[in-house]
Amino acid sequence: MKNKNLGLAITMWAVVTFLHIPFFVVMLYAFTTDSSTFTFPPPGLTFKWFGVAWSRADMWAALSLSTRVAAISTLVALVLGTLAAAAVYQSHFFGREAVSFLLVLPIALPGIVTGIALRAAMGEAGMTFNFWTIVIGHATFCVVVVYNNVLARFRRSNPSLVEASMDLGADGWQTFRYVVFPNISSALVAGGMLAFALSFDEVIVTTFTAGQQATLPIWIFSQLTKPRDRPVTNVVAFFVVIVTTLPILWALFQNRKFEEQTQND
Repeated sequence: MKNKNLGLAITMWAVVTFLHIPFFVVMLYAFTTDSSTFTFPPPGLTFKWFGVAWSRADMWAALSLSTRVAAISTLVALVLGTLAAAAVYQSHFFGREAVSFLLVLPIALPGIVTGIALRAAMGEAGMTFNFWTIVIGHATFCVVVVYNNVLARFRRSNPSLVEASMDLGADGWQTFRYVVFPNISSALVAGGMLAFALSFDEVIVTTFTAGQQATLPIWIFSQLTKPRDRPVTNVVAFFVVIVTTLPILWALFQNRKFEEQTQND
């Protein structure tokens, strides 16, 4: 039994190492003193490139665009994803599972397929590619994350609580405010955090819907053709890793907290 557990532990850490070593390499070379070569170990360490990245106006413009797109896409996803989850959970109609599958499908499709489809549809509709077309593109997969989290929470909640609230004379708004919302609030936080992280680092959907606007991932991609700017690119990539990791950790914390509360109850 001990050998089996040891083997599983070794496999787990091997997978974790394989997945995360590239991130540590990128972070390490954000501090290199030599911008022309990528030798290991780095010839020296410096914080110079953080100052260079800080002074790049084009980086700040891309960061601002990514943040605004992610924030608005997350808000749209929270509203639409929650309504869709409530409709699928509470309603019983023919084809409900098919509808649920269609709602989840965008996250399973390759980003390039979604991007091409959105660009073609928007082009046929005569839409000008701008900030709002990026938001629409990102919201298509952000909705899925919120929908999955909220639907899972609905299925783990006690439906008798809603029935009891209605029996005691509460109207629909009061039932939502005092019964439903407290039960799904942590799922909304987790889904919103994951949606923000996914939107913030999305590349392909943005490329096919944004026209000439550059979000931060596209800015990073464009910098790869400039070898002398690679340390600056690594600094920004370092920042992106941190920004996308924190919401995911917070989402995991919220889900674990809810599970512990459920077990205690």
